[in-house]
Amino acid sequence: MSLRTKFALSATALIASAGWVATAHAQAFYLQEQSARGAGRAFSGEGADTGAQSLWWNPASIGGLDHVDAAISAAVILPKGKVNNAGTLICRPGQACAPVGGDQVSRDPINNGVLPSGAIAVPFGDKVAVGLAVTSPYSFTTDYAPTSWARYSALRTKLQTVDIQPSLAIAPTDWLRVGGAVNVEHVYASLGNALPNVSPLQADGRQKLEGDGWDLGWSAGVQMHNSWATVGISYKSRIKHTLTGDLTVTGLQAPIPTTQNVTLSGLKAQFYTPAQTIVSGRFKLASPLTFNAQIVRYNWSKFDAIRLGAPLNTALPENYRDSWSQAGGFDYAVSPALTLRAGVQHANTPTQNGLRDARVPDADRWNYGAGGTFQLTPRIGIDFAGNYVDFKDATIDRRTAAYAGTPLQTPVLTSGTLTDARALVFSLGAHIGL
Repeated sequence: MSLRTKFALSATALIASAGWVATAHAQAFYLQEQSARGAGRAFSGEGADTGAQSLWWNPASIGGLDHVDAAISAAVILPKGKVNNAGTLICRPGQACAPVGGDQVSRDPINNGVLPSGAIAVPFGDKVAVGLAVTSPYSFTTDYAPTSWARYSALRTKLQTVDIQPSLAIAPTDWLRVGGAVNVEHVYASLGNALPNVSPLQADGRQKLEGDGWDLGWSAGVQMHNSWATVGISYKSRIKHTLTGDLTVTGLQAPIPTTQNVTLSGLKAQFYTPAQTIVSGRFKLASPLTFNAQIVRYNWSKFDAIRLGAPLNTALPENYRDSWSQAGGFDYAVSPALTLRAGVQHANTPTQNGLRDARVPDADRWNYGAGGTFQLTPRIGIDFAGNYVDFKDATIDRRTAAYAGTPLQTPVLTSGTLTDARALVFSLGAHIGL
């Protein structure tokens, strides 16, 4: 391995603290706001509900439809929180470890965002229906100032996904629905962080990793119906993403070889987004009241590393763990024109103590939702919801090193906290049946 490649590789080791992902408020970098109807009950019954609004969670949801069903929605996500330094040190070669310096508190590093989604389902006879859902399940942007204490872990991260899910569902009996789908997903990612120079009097260098790509996954599910209950079981596969792009390093100064200020083009990076296993139920307790419950298992442990291709040929460890969410809620039909909803969801983070960084300052959280549907006409309705997400305080404690394995190795001994983290989410949508 050439010295040039070795320095590029060791500089890139700082990217191991986050990779191609951005933080969100649902779970790690997953966004679940694909339905205003679902947001109102804190996503407690989506795999067992019917119609186009549940396509993301279960392709069997459109089986047995007797009319064209379409829906659109948008969620405004307003996160807040503080990422605090608690004694982070940087150990430059030949020098004693010293405080990293910079702004000691980074407030609200997660950008506000708008998340759109839409779906349509068309029946063919009374047994078969086809559908199409367009969502953005992994999308967000985070920003840290160049003067932040967390700059060696993260500056700006932007992730955008578009998931196109054509679906097919059948109703072989009065009580059974079966569906399957293909998930065609485009990902664009851009992330950057600062690089320390050898002297603390020298300005930081920078690196930016950027790329995009198209990849495939699949979804399948069933629903079982009777007069008072619906149970849905579905599975969304993991997706192996391959992104092609550039790594750019600038601002390195002697004694670091300035030839390391380079752009490596055509670099490939691979990582997995998690599979989901969803079990959901809706139960009519009385004529106007329906109780909802949903459990989701996320196979986040497949996001164990980000694998970079030639000329770097290395794996950057992530070490996420599998995680769960549990939710309960209700729908209450006040009148034929108005349905009210509420729910609560708990989810544990896939990030682990000792391995959590500032780019993905995730934590266990509670999601409280309320909303409803107002039918303007028997065919056209408006869905609305508000959610409050409360995060548990967590540590930011992943240690990294710039130029690892070279004489200029520079460890960064990260010690920080995530505090006062919360998010408000407002969702609005419309649906039409023809």
